[in-house]
Amino acid sequence: MSTITKKELVNRIADRIGQPKVLTRDVIQMFLDEIVKELGTGNRLEFREFGVFEIRKRSARKAQNPRTLDKVHVPPKHVVKFKVGRQMKAVVDAIAAAVQAAAPVTKV
Repeated sequence: MSTITKKELVNRIADRIGQPKVLTRDVIQMFLDEIVKELGTGNRLEFREFGVFEIRKRSARKAQNPRTLDKVHVPPKHVVKFKVGRQMKAVVDAIAAAVQAAAPVTKV
């Protein structure tokens, strides 16, 4: 498994649509900025069949430092949650199964 960067996605999309990489990068960045802005204002973003982004509030809690075993207070915070859509889940599962089936079997 490898990590794909925004730059790599920009290159792939620019090649597919035949547009300059600079324009493609700007459009992708604007899209990401809009998602962040909407989540920051507390809105829920729903992309049918892809998934849903929403903000959830985590309550304050007590935690323990594993190194010192001291009790520490963790303040409340907002976190982004993503729920996978049906179509995305099905496609990812199918691709993962195909990749796993194509992988060579190694003996231990």
